[in-house]
Amino acid sequence: MDAVFVHPQGMCESEEIGEGTRIWAFAHVMKGARIGRHCNIGEGSFVEGGAVLGNNVTVKNGVAVWDRVTAEDYVFLGPSCVFTNDRCPRSHPDYRTDPGDWRPTLLREGSTIGANATIVCGVTIGCWAFVAAGAVVTRDVPTHGLVAGNPARLIGYACRCGTRLPETLQCRCGLSYVAKGDALELAAGRSGA
Repeated sequence: MDAVFVHPQGMCESEEIGEGTRIWAFAHVMKGARIGRHCNIGEGSFVEGGAVLGNNVTVKNGVAVWDRVTAEDYVFLGPSCVFTNDRCPRSHPDYRTDPGDWRPTLLREGSTIGANATIVCGVTIGCWAFVAAGAVVTRDVPTHGLVAGNPARLIGYACRCGTRLPETLQCRCGLSYVAKGDALELAAGRSGA
């Protein structure tokens, strides 16, 4: 784990941590978690074995990333956002869900999860999508989708830069998009999706 910073009061049990990643005080990364390069794991965060974080992922303070949660490159997890992996959690041993039946959550490249948002397991958050603070996501979010509320509903679209797009789908940063069903993609002549 060359060039990985672990705060003296942080705990990192995983050997699969990319260079340049920083793990801050009171954060705990369990054995079996996979974390890419140049990630930032904020104070008081928890990354369970079986969780996967790509490169350049930001995990703000107080976030628990459970087994079966995958965050691709450049994902932002806002303070105290919440993930689940069991749709019917029970503590009693006769009624607990078998871990093999836990449902995965996928956060595609560049997506943002706002502070205190809740992501119910089994959903995919599309590339460059934006989940507003406090939203409760119970179904998939399209690429570049902007969702808010409880339950979260599509209220617009977000540019790669994070700005809410106007109806013209042309951002003030210079990028423009075209609609493809409920999702967006960059207009012809631009790279990426």
